[in-house]
Amino acid sequence: MTQARRALILMGIGLCATQAAALDWPQWRGPQRDGISQETGLLKAWPKEGPKLVWQVDTLGFGYSTPAVSGDRIYVLGNTGSKDEFVLALNSHDGQQVWKKRIGEVGPNFRVQFPGARGTPTVDGESLYAIGSNGDLVCLETATGNIRWHKDLRTDFGGKPGWWAYAESPLIDGDVLVCTPGGSEATIVALHKQTGEVIWKAPISEGDTAAYSSVTIANVDGVKEYVQFLQKGVVGVDAKTGKFLWRYDRTAQGSMANIPTPLVHDNYVYNATGRGGGALVELKPGALKPEQIYFSKRLPSAIGGTVEVGGYLYGTNSQGLMCVEFKTGKIKWQDRSVGAGSILYADGCLFVHGEENNKVALVEANSEAYHQKGDFTPPKTPNHAGRAPKAWAYPVIANGHLFIRDLDHLWCYDLRQ
Repeated sequence: MTQARRALILMGIGLCATQAAALDWPQWRGPQRDGISQETGLLKAWPKEGPKLVWQVDTLGFGYSTPAVSGDRIYVLGNTGSKDEFVLALNSHDGQQVWKKRIGEVGPNFRVQFPGARGTPTVDGESLYAIGSNGDLVCLETATGNIRWHKDLRTDFGGKPGWWAYAESPLIDGDVLVCTPGGSEATIVALHKQTGEVIWKAPISEGDTAAYSSVTIANVDGVKEYVQFLQKGVVGVDAKTGKFLWRYDRTAQGSMANIPTPLVHDNYVYNATGRGGGALVELKPGALKPEQIYFSKRLPSAIGGTVEVGGYLYGTNSQGLMCVEFKTGKIKWQDRSVGAGSILYADGCLFVHGEENNKVALVEANSEAYHQKGDFTPPKTPNHAGRAPKAWAYPVIANGHLFIRDLDHLWCYDLRQ
């Protein structure tokens, strides 16, 4: 075999490996709803100006929705004014609009005013599922945006959203869609994803209000549960029947906005709020209250969530990024980094998007010390004056690219080595 032919074969193997390592980000917090990407072959350090900017658009419409990425499409919610909330499909190669579909009005805010599109779409094959801030639950065709079915969480299920409207991203689990209308009739509900017909309704005691988290899955000794953070606490229900199983309410005490999706790892659930603090609980079969392993107001509690990597918890609070022993709560280190922000993990590194300064940092997932490998601020960031005060959308990694959203802006960066 000639040297040239050998080089071509090796190049082909390398290209195949790179393609195999490229993955979609089809829903809220990634494939497993845990903020973890399985992508490899990404840059381990960034140049001073950051990774290569591929494209930028500033026509998404208002809102805080995190994008979902599937194949060559990006799907995101946005709104124009208070009467027009929509799902937008973009071409992932250049950010150009493919289609746009109105799904309803913007939900009312009853406290400090931050109205706007919130939830992340969920892509499942040829269907897309989304919940508008006013409670419009829709199933759309990914190719065209045409509506296959529609439900109203308020009128169809007696839904009761929080003070800042609906912010949930629907869960698709096999043939089932799970979401949280809130209220006494169907606090959590399971529907057939193809038709929207009801499978079960779970009326949680006291008619708990929907908060701003999204349902995730736990498996406890072979029993599948759906875990959700409601306004009065974190709850678990049986996935087959909707039967109420347990509640943990300490992190909800004193909290007006329960936002971060609980992080489930093995039989443990980490949950947190900015005012309530952070806690790890262990789920016990048949117990109406899980066992609290630790609780502290010093732990990660920012809106941007947490990730578990190699037995360590990474997340932010108002003091910055920190690393915590997952099963003990012991803080290993903390660094100001980009301040409070949203976080994901991929290929040995943490990607943190600062909510106050819009800076994005690349940090080594190292339990011993803080090692930053680069940072940048996206160009031409939107003016927040008179609008939402912070950048709340989570970062996304899909198919070798990093996507950052802030209000009506979206940036795409090439992370490939």
